[in-house]
Amino acid sequence: MGAAIDTGGDKKSVNVHLNIVPFIDLMSCLTAFLLVTAVWSNLAQISIKPKGVARQAEEPLEENEQVRASILIQENLIWVGLSRINDFSQIAKKGETYDWEELRRVLEEHKKTSYFADRQDIEVAAEDKISYQSIISTMDVAVAAGFIDVGLADPNSLSARPTL
Repeated sequence: MGAAIDTGGDKKSVNVHLNIVPFIDLMSCLTAFLLVTAVWSNLAQISIKPKGVARQAEEPLEENEQVRASILIQENLIWVGLSRINDFSQIAKKGETYDWEELRRVLEEHKKTSYFADRQDIEVAAEDKISYQSIISTMDVAVAAGFIDVGLADPNSLSARPTL
């Protein structure tokens, strides 16, 4: 920042010269960080919608309700179920990880049926002590199988819940 230069008189000069180059440099850096952060946050988002039936549901369910697909992630198993038909598939873990290929195969089979030929919705729930990465991987497999509208639900409010 500039300072007042003495003009030789009895009064001080009021001319001040500001060096704004450092401010411009700072704003350029902050703009770059803002743009990078904005793009990253747009790519890293998960679009989920709450699914399932609330615990305090006051309305009775309609009798002609559509068949819904549900995924329940447990510690050693993944259940894929269809409501109203009570059709459940059980997918066991392979070692320390879940069998993602088998989950995708089962979901693709369900997607080919007449129930889900024109629909893309599925609900996912996980019990306690399930890692966040397992939930995200399950959602990714569901999206890859054609279920674009993925909803996260409470395990007790799944439309198709296996009797354990």
